[in-house]
Parts: sequence; structure tokens; C-alpha cells
Amino acid sequence: MKETLFLGTYTKRESEGVYTITLDTEKKQLNNLTLIAKVDSPTYLGLSKNQDFLYAVAKVDGDGGMSSYKKDASGTYQLVNSVTAAGAPPCYVGVDDARGFLYTANYHKGEIGVLKVAEDGTLTLVDTVAHTGSSVHENQTSPHAHYSDLTPDHNYVVACDLGTDSVYSYSVSAEGKLTEVSRYNAAPGTGPRHLVFNPNGKIAYLFGELSSVVIVLGYDATTGAFTEIQTISTIPNDFTDFNGGAAIRVSSDGKFLYASNRGHDSIVVYSISNEGKTLEQIQLIASEGQIPRDFNLDSTEDFVIVAHQDSDNLTLFSRDRETGLLNMIQKDVYAPECVCVLR
Repeated sequence: MKETLFLGTYTKRESEGVYTITLDTEKKQLNNLTLIAKVDSPTYLGLSKNQDFLYAVAKVDGDGGMSSYKKDASGTYQLVNSVTAAGAPPCYVGVDDARGFLYTANYHKGEIGVLKVAEDGTLTLVDTVAHTGSSVHENQTSPHAHYSDLTPDHNYVVACDLGTDSVYSYSVSAEGKLTEVSRYNAAPGTGPRHLVFNPNGKIAYLFGELSSVVIVLGYDATTGAFTEIQTISTIPNDFTDFNGGAAIRVSSDGKFLYASNRGHDSIVVYSISNEGKTLEQIQLIASEGQIPRDFNLDSTEDFVIVAHQDSDNLTLFSRDRETGLLNMIQKDVYAPECVCVLR
């Protein structure tokens, strides 16, 4: 089987925009890197359910925002429109196909945005919520929204803010207006970056970028509230150099959790037990590159693809579905400034 993966990048050095790469599951290798859309620093991507539309964080004429692209007959994506404003672009986009919305998180502005997606892919900004506050770390002098996406039940939009150490739950109106309904406050200096839900829909795993910890959270679907259950480190206790937590993924069977460390340059693997409530580290493996900012499982979940921002390479790991363990099978696959892996 061959699967197409979408790669988001910075364009500061060699990259020209959004790429695809092919995973050949029979040959167990990545190949055929292809530029599909020329974009200025598309650092995070979203796809419509049928992959007809691609949504990219982007810079346009010095302003930051979101761009929408429609797939043509050749498989290349053509620009539909862009919605931009002065300042930096968002760093995350969540796709709500059912309601026809995109949810963005803007690190530099500390904002959550909602964009309406028309049937032809045209984007229109319909709401913005600005966070307030700060915390104890030198990177927490102001809000830094880093994640905004739907809960599995589609009841709420959850937003992680690295600068305020908070996780916000918002209700969404039919018009796309956000209303805060609950807030979880992590320990000072945690730096909430990304969050992923267990397939059971009752447990979430929050990655603290600044603290290099994963926090297990109970989720109340009635109120949108989160409650802390467990905290576990992603790096060895004796590692004292810089590390920044990055991406976090869970297997679809709910048995294994994966997270990437930038600095330690590794992937940590946890077994999940007790109905999602308990994590135990079972592997810590080198990512075989510098700054593994994102990674993803392929659709079969027999492979994990890791993107390295600074060393311009992808690493391909095989994954044992029974044990959850990873084994490196290909590295040094060229992918310039890659910071997002989407399927």
C-alpha cells in the first residue's frame, strides 16, 4: 500500500512550501517528496475530510493568517483565498468539517480564531478570543495559544495556552462564536502545548512544552472540565540540557501514547492502562535527527514518521501494534524545515 503524507514547513532556508511524501508500506520506505503548494512558512496544516481542501498557516505579504487551497486534477493545490492580519500567523489549525469551521491558535498574539469555510473553500474570520495572563517561566510573560481543536464529542473547542499555563474549554455557537465554559490551570511553568484524547473520549493527555511532562486529565463531557490524574516526565531525570516538548499522539486502540522531545531529540513511548488513566514509560528512542517538532502514525499504525526541523530529515520507524515499541528502519529522508506531518 502507498499512502500520501502532507508536510508543513518553515521556508527560511530551503523549503518552498507544502510538500507531500509517499509511504510505501510494502517496501517500508518514504520517497517521492513533491512540492504541492508554494506558501510562505506553512508551519501547520489541516485537511478537509475528503482531502479536496488543504488549509495552511501562512504568511502573505508580511501579514499572518490562514490560506485555503483546492486540489486540482493534477493533485496540486491551488489557492482559494487567504485571511490575514498584521502580525504573526497562527501555529495550529483544527478542522471542524461538520460545522464548516477552522479553529486556529496564535502563539505570538495569544489568540484563538474561528474561520468559516464556504462550500468552495473560501475562508471568512467569524470570531477571535484573546487570552490574558502570564506565568513563571521566561517564555510566559504573555499568553501564547498553541492548540485549538474539538473534543471527540464535538461539544467543545479546547485551547492550550503555553503562556498562561491554562487549558480553556469553549462552547461553539452555530455562527462560530466561542464562549468559555471551563478552565484547567496546570502547575506554574508547565507550558501547555498540545493535547490528545484517548479514543474512549473520557481521558486526555496534555504535553507541557516547558516542563517536559505529560499530564493525564479526566474529561467531563457535560461541563467541558478537565481534572488532573497523573503527571509523568518525557525525559530522563539526569538530563539537564535544553528540552522542549513537541508533538503527542495516541494509538487508535488506546493502548499506547507517543511524544517527541526537542533537545533530547527522542520519542518516548508509554503503555496506557486503567481505562486510559495510567501511563508507564516503556521506551525512549533516539529520533535520529535534530528537533523532532512533529510526527504521526500512518493509517495502518504500523509506522511512525518523525519530522526534524533543524536537520531537514524524516525518520521512519516501524511500530509493533502489540507492544507499541518502535524500531528505526529509515532515516536521512530529505524534507526541508519540516514541522508538521499530516495524513
